[in-house]
Amino acid sequence: MLNKTLNQRQAGNDSTPRAPLSIDGNSLTLEDIERVAVLNQKVQLAERATEQLAKSRAVIETMLAEKRVVYGVTTGFGKFKDVFIHPEDTEKLQRNFMFSHAVGVGPPFDKATVRAITLLRANALAKGFSGIRQEVVQRLLDLLNEHIHPVIPQQGSVGASGDLAPLAHLALVLIGEGQAELAGEILPGAQALAAKKLTPVTLQAKEGLALTNGTQAMSAIGSLVVLEAERLAKTADIIGAMSLEAQLGSERAFSELIHQVRPHPGQLASASNLRTLLRDSQIILSHADCPMVQDAYSLRCMPQVHGASRQAFAHARSVLEIEINSATDNPLVFEDSVISGGNFHGQPLALVMDYVAIALAELGNISERRTERLVNPALSNGLPAFLTENGGLNSGFMMAQYTAAALVSENKSLAHPASVDSIPTSANQEDHVSMGTIACRKARAILVNLRKVMAIELLCAAQGLDLRTGYNMPSSESSRKLNAGAGVKAAHHAVRKVIKHMGEDRELHLDMNKAEELIISGDIITAVEDAIGKLL
Repeated sequence: MLNKTLNQRQAGNDSTPRAPLSIDGNSLTLEDIERVAVLNQKVQLAERATEQLAKSRAVIETMLAEKRVVYGVTTGFGKFKDVFIHPEDTEKLQRNFMFSHAVGVGPPFDKATVRAITLLRANALAKGFSGIRQEVVQRLLDLLNEHIHPVIPQQGSVGASGDLAPLAHLALVLIGEGQAELAGEILPGAQALAAKKLTPVTLQAKEGLALTNGTQAMSAIGSLVVLEAERLAKTADIIGAMSLEAQLGSERAFSELIHQVRPHPGQLASASNLRTLLRDSQIILSHADCPMVQDAYSLRCMPQVHGASRQAFAHARSVLEIEINSATDNPLVFEDSVISGGNFHGQPLALVMDYVAIALAELGNISERRTERLVNPALSNGLPAFLTENGGLNSGFMMAQYTAAALVSENKSLAHPASVDSIPTSANQEDHVSMGTIACRKARAILVNLRKVMAIELLCAAQGLDLRTGYNMPSSESSRKLNAGAGVKAAHHAVRKVIKHMGEDRELHLDMNKAEELIISGDIITAVEDAIGKLL
């Protein structure tokens, strides 16, 4: 699952009932997607969209009346582009198209992703270049508003002609076929519709292709991943600052003077966050005159590394903002013509989501290195081995670093770009494909691993801060009490509200799960920003 407790975090921060979201194919945002996908905001067609849909369908009806030969309207699909379909076979063609293209395999997408796919397909159709009737688009919105979630297998898309297999599984439910989840139960499509007093639609010419030709599966995954990645970049600054304080690191490398002469926006933002988090630190003041000249790169170069990942996420956001408001099916319907093209090709998303995958993996790489420095007595600047004061009898956080190393190694394999591969399909008619959906799924898998790697660093940094400051330690340790920077202190205390100091070995995986929940829920960010104001 992309995000186990995102719903809790969002509901806590944004529980006010919202008016329905109006979609017109042109103005959807990534945040809109999350509100519909996660918070179940209702959706309606904007008046502009109904006008666009009517105009586009009128063009199709005219061509049908004139018996023109138009790909996907009066012909077969893919390699069968030259096979003319008689008007009396139109409805059968649409059903056959759904059945033949719903060939996905593997575990189904989670509910949030299915909702995002459904919204994005409706929004693309609402743009008015697909020749589909309004009632079909409305039925997609009915699925969202009535919480009917088609079962969509994750595997089977090569990313051109778009996400044919996933979108066919979505469309099956519209015609009363396939399967759907409703109130936690998997039902046949017709039964799920009937439970909400909805009738299946009978697809007309062009509508099967319009429903399935597009990049909405990859766009949905990509949008949700990028939103979460942006939050993880901010969280990485917080946890990194905690690690720096626990290791008696210096804040001098985050000086604005340094970063203004290499002013990448992501780097500037991360450096600013670190300065804010470390402000008024007694720990840093306590070793201001130490002989150490500079810190290791995993501490000193946080703005450069975290910032580069931020830049990747920003670039991905800009691509996605265009894609989610684009017409990506084929052929496209204009005022007096229907033109075949290739807007379904997922290459823009394939490339950018491979970039996101690499950027996420790098946040994990540097996090694991900071964890290693925390648990290694040769590197931690005086902390006990594996962050336990009774080593030997206790192993402390020794094995937690093993897990971080395993996850980081797995991410390196997953970060190999999907977009460099292409296997021709449809008898070589579709002889270059993007593998964009695979790129998005890999980025999501890396993101899930990254959260766990960061959770391990969070635990180790909190333990290191306990040992360094005496916070949450026995009264005999009170002489060591020093305050960390205001932001670091707030994050540290947020951890200790739910996870106690580890004086003796215990089931550490339970603490790791709690730490991950703190990251997913956004409680770490909230605690810090409540104390010191908004971070960048």
